[in-house]
Amino acid sequence: MMTVQPKIDTSPLVSDEIRKTTCYMCACRCGINVHLTSGKVSYIEGNRDHPINKGVLCAKGASGIMQVTAPSRLRAPLRRVGPRGSGAFEEISWDEALALAVSWMAPLRETAPEKLAFFTGRDQSQSFTGWWAQAFGTPNYAAHGGFCSVNMAAGGIYTIGGAFWEFGQPDWERTKLFVLFGVAEDHDSNPIKIGLGRLKERGARVIGVNPIRTGYNAVADDWLGITPGTDGLLILSLIHCLLEAGKVDLEYLARFTNAPLLVVEDGPEKGMIAKNAESQPFVIDRKTGQPAPWDGKGVQPDLGATYQGNRTVFQHMAERYLSPDYAPEAVASRCGIAADRIRALAAELAHVAFDQAIEINQSWTDFRGDFHTTMPGRPVSFHAMRGISAHSNGFQTARALHLLQIVLGTVEVPGGYRLKPPYPKPMEAHPTPHFVTAPGKPLSGPHLGYVRGPENLALKEDGSAIRIDKAFTWENPFSAHGLMHMLIPNAHAGDPYKIDTLFLYMANMAWNSSMNSAKVMEMLTDQVDGEYVIPRIIYSDAYASEMVAYADLILPDTTYLERHDCISLLDRPISEPDAAGDSIRWPVVEPDRDVRPFQSVLLDLGARLGLAPMVNADGTARYKDYADYIVNHIRRPGVGPLIGFRGDGTAEGRGDANPDQLARYIENGGFYQAHVPEEAAFYKPWNMAYQDWAVKTSFYETPQPYLFSIWSEPMRKFQAAAEGLGAIQPPDHLRARLKQAMDPLPIWYPPFGDLEASGWGYPVHAITQRPMDMYHSWGSQNAWLRQIRGTNYLYLPTKIWTEQGFSEGDYARVISPNGGITVPVAHMAALNENTVWTWNAIGKRKGAWALDDAAPEATTGFLLNHLISELLPDKGDGARLSNSDPVTGQAAWFDLRVRIERVDPRAQSEPSFGPIPHVVPQGKERA
Repeated sequence: MMTVQPKIDTSPLVSDEIRKTTCYMCACRCGINVHLTSGKVSYIEGNRDHPINKGVLCAKGASGIMQVTAPSRLRAPLRRVGPRGSGAFEEISWDEALALAVSWMAPLRETAPEKLAFFTGRDQSQSFTGWWAQAFGTPNYAAHGGFCSVNMAAGGIYTIGGAFWEFGQPDWERTKLFVLFGVAEDHDSNPIKIGLGRLKERGARVIGVNPIRTGYNAVADDWLGITPGTDGLLILSLIHCLLEAGKVDLEYLARFTNAPLLVVEDGPEKGMIAKNAESQPFVIDRKTGQPAPWDGKGVQPDLGATYQGNRTVFQHMAERYLSPDYAPEAVASRCGIAADRIRALAAELAHVAFDQAIEINQSWTDFRGDFHTTMPGRPVSFHAMRGISAHSNGFQTARALHLLQIVLGTVEVPGGYRLKPPYPKPMEAHPTPHFVTAPGKPLSGPHLGYVRGPENLALKEDGSAIRIDKAFTWENPFSAHGLMHMLIPNAHAGDPYKIDTLFLYMANMAWNSSMNSAKVMEMLTDQVDGEYVIPRIIYSDAYASEMVAYADLILPDTTYLERHDCISLLDRPISEPDAAGDSIRWPVVEPDRDVRPFQSVLLDLGARLGLAPMVNADGTARYKDYADYIVNHIRRPGVGPLIGFRGDGTAEGRGDANPDQLARYIENGGFYQAHVPEEAAFYKPWNMAYQDWAVKTSFYETPQPYLFSIWSEPMRKFQAAAEGLGAIQPPDHLRARLKQAMDPLPIWYPPFGDLEASGWGYPVHAITQRPMDMYHSWGSQNAWLRQIRGTNYLYLPTKIWTEQGFSEGDYARVISPNGGITVPVAHMAALNENTVWTWNAIGKRKGAWALDDAAPEATTGFLLNHLISELLPDKGDGARLSNSDPVTGQAAWFDLRVRIERVDPRAQSEPSFGPIPHVVPQGKERA
């Protein structure tokens, strides 16, 4: 008798259709395949053809299915009918909502456009939202970067013309030693995980410098548990060791940096780069001993030259960092790292960079016209993120880390740190900030940019700030991303003036996107004579966040699977070092609620307001929606939001609008890549093949080779002004801090929080970081991600745990100069002994995000935000200085100092705020 075996389908179809788009669950912008069954999302996987993730998808990305079904999704426009914070709203139509918004905005535009403040959170369309705000005419626009990354961005742009974060990455295929500074797991996680896998396969070394050993640092071969806020001091000590040993790349410094330029030693131009009769910097040629153009063919710049009493930048640099103040023995106790470990790290960097140097057999021609037969490389690379950035010395620390790369000769070389198109760009290629307003007129230019000197500050004739957040003032001159954390405190204080309407998108300012959150909630509800101090608040979000209850008008957004988005080279593209890349999102499913994509809503508002770029000559709307804008908007001749399939569908980078462009992107998996020619792959700032390709592909209008800026002349201009030089002078109470913070060579100074804590009884550093499985606030209302991390603890090092007799299940009182909270604690051995930390944004307010009131996020969950003041202590001079980096205005989250006290183990998390009444319709399924 024959036995028939059953046929089992081991790979059944999980869907009846697949649509390819771009993830939005973090900043990686990975490619995803969205599986649909009967028109509904049933599964999300990585797109194996996508250049960013190559099929890899993390827990966040796979959990995107829960975002499109989340019970917290807003369902229709809402108008407040009760007090702010009460959650009392009524549903209204879109026509009513937009008419109400226009009735508030139109009078402001015609009389005082600065009284509208438009700020966005972690959206990925800032070139578009900034364009809209510019057309409206308000100077008050910025996005999330002032919270998060401006020290990284500005520190990089002002030094090497590019930055860490997602604007560059190590040469994963060739690097032999990779060092991470302050890198948590939430940001750019898939590319880093893939890269670390490649390094491990090849036996390359990975070193983590971080107070906390989790995630990437946990898989590193070595870990340096540094004291928070001292990374810059450690880095400058490494530079000291390299200079002391003669292990610096002199040829690289001479050819590609401003190290051989001359610094004026005396007179009114003291500290500036010496210029010739044509106002151009120059070098001394080693061959002739005479001045020569910095970019002259065949010129061999002399790093050790003197000319007319002026010395080179290199000599100033060597003099500073060879000082015994930077010796490992002098910094070890402050950094929390033994001197021999610092020297060992410096020796390892030198050994790999110089003794294991590599070379690619590829010829190229540099900007001087000099021909090179090979591309030499130094296989050491670095990466850094928020851990070094979110301090009041973070800008100078970022600069110091770039200087360490420069002296090793590891930027834009094989094996080193590689920038992604459209970077590198010199600082001079970026706009300066614009702020000139006129009723009924657009702003004079882009809001955000890079200041060259005091003449670019956003100041009125009386010296007061033009912007509500006081960006681009003497308080924070290089605030290239604005100071979002100062928006509500300044608006509430009427400092520098009162505003009328606060317009926010994806910015959870009533909870985890503000310092001093409890006070901010009070500011949002504060009244004088029965009127709100901040008269009107319009908010757009896809979900019922904590901020929703504090708005007067809600414009509900779609989820990322229900709308068009443009990840553009005008903004934050998905480029790789070997290819410029951009991508789109598109509505793979249609919304089942009365919601609209925020970008399309902005275009509708713009047309109703008559904003010139958004209307035709007859006053009709120029763009029917955001998809129409993506295809047909021209930012400058031949250049639009997307570089692919332009013109007749074959043009790349430059070309006319193509009505089929979005369809072509969808056919291509939602992305496009323009590949860098092989001869242009490295040495990009100085490689003429790259410069020509960049012009062709639309990044530049003309080639822009430049030198890395070790000595920053823009910074020196501000320092010189603080010393009394120049026609434009700062207020006296800021002179001392400008002299220190605006030093043209990277320096280290103690974080302001250390100065506050000195002698006050706050010996412990307290910091937060986001987990790999959550990035947006969305994460802790996501049904799948909550199973990974539904609560948070304050992690205590062994020293504090044992000294105070903590046990599992205990609570602690955490006290800062700004107040106290009570939180659950846990023990962690792999932690700097004077540091405590927690996961950020896990704690939620009861009633928000459609969570049950008994959800752990709303009961035991907590924020450190309540302990952090948005203002520095009053020094008796009457100044309201923000708790920020004095250069960029980056929020100094990680300067927080606390003391820890064990409390009754039966305690509960505090503060505990009353529940926000639910703004999603009652009776709906809750998370």
